[in-house]
Amino acid sequence: MTGTENIQDLPLNQISDDDFKAFFDDFMGQKGVREQSVVQGRVLEIGADWVTVDINYKAEGIVPANEFKSPEGEMTIAPGDIVDVYLGHLDTDDGVLLLSKEKADLMKAWEEISKAVEADEVVHGTIIARVKGGLSVDIGVKAFLPGSQVDLRPVKNLDKLI
Repeated sequence: MTGTENIQDLPLNQISDDDFKAFFDDFMGQKGVREQSVVQGRVLEIGADWVTVDINYKAEGIVPANEFKSPEGEMTIAPGDIVDVYLGHLDTDDGVLLLSKEKADLMKAWEEISKAVEADEVVHGTIIARVKGGLSVDIGVKAFLPGSQVDLRPVKNLDKLI
């Protein structure tokens, strides 16, 4: 192919494998499927160990089922639901994309935290545990709050803040 004509206008016997792959990758890239990014997908099937998700790519992806379970162990999604998942790599040896909901949630949380820092806004969180020297706080990701930064005056009993 010379590069001036459209691949759609050529007879099939004049399209090389490389030209077709480049065309297909460009077409799929226009749909927002990129490596190391958060993409949206539709839940197709829920199994005991894996959830199958269609991200509009040439292969379906799988997410460990435990990433969609509540702390009580109940599944929080159903087939047909739209979910955000993290796509690490497009090319896999077995043709299945390994996706992660937890990584997608972390990336979105860090993005929100970065925006709040740039805008000089307050970040709200929930104190989840007392650790050596301070508190563990959930702000979308686990963060450390030094005991000396909890209040203007020293707090003797950090356990009461949990």
